[in-house]
Amino acid sequence: MAIPKYQLIKDELKQQIISGKFENGDKFYTEAELVEMFKVSSITVIRALNDLVKDGFIVRQQGRGSFVSRARKGKLVEFSDIELFPISHDQVQVLSINRDNNPDILSKLELHDNAFYYCIERLRTTENIPYMYHRTYLPEQYVNSNYQEMSYYNSIYQRFKLDYNIHMNEEDFTETNEIKFPTPTKEAEKLQIPTKEPTVLQIRVTKRKDTQQILEYVETYKKWNFYKIELVSNHT
Repeated sequence: MAIPKYQLIKDELKQQIISGKFENGDKFYTEAELVEMFKVSSITVIRALNDLVKDGFIVRQQGRGSFVSRARKGKLVEFSDIELFPISHDQVQVLSINRDNNPDILSKLELHDNAFYYCIERLRTTENIPYMYHRTYLPEQYVNSNYQEMSYYNSIYQRFKLDYNIHMNEEDFTETNEIKFPTPTKEAEKLQIPTKEPTVLQIRVTKRKDTQQILEYVETYKKWNFYKIELVSNHT
């Protein structure tokens, strides 16, 4: 089956955008330029442009023309934490495990008013220096209340894997990072820093792919000088 002309034009233009010929926000070809370039009708050109708009590669502004999208699709961006110390020196201490039903947290976990959750507080250290404080909220069904000692929850993801056959790193998640200044008093005490020192607050929500049930809501405070991320882009 022959590929429609508009599809060929769309693919060619998409490749030009992805290859870097245009920068984000650059003015794109006009309809007249594309008609002349590809020797086709304006209807064919408009259909190709509309598909590029739908796929997020360009935006069209009435009276001004087409522009390369500043947030175009077609590129995957991967980010990862860069460890600033040998991972072998990393240690985790579970500070507390408490059952509760605070309405604010129930809302974040999308649980009903009569439900309960567990809050697990953990502190990470490297060479006895605290650098990360976690507050992890889990629906009650995902906590084994018969744990013998708090170290059972040193690795929450391991517990999900071994106790419930859930591989958390393969589930859907959203994560935000923001600078907290000043650092809240409780968190500053855990990290052994003055409140006037900034920290990075990372909030993560993980959901099951199949049911979209929230598995965890996590608030993590990390010392600013232990925080570094790497961004890597890949074209689709």
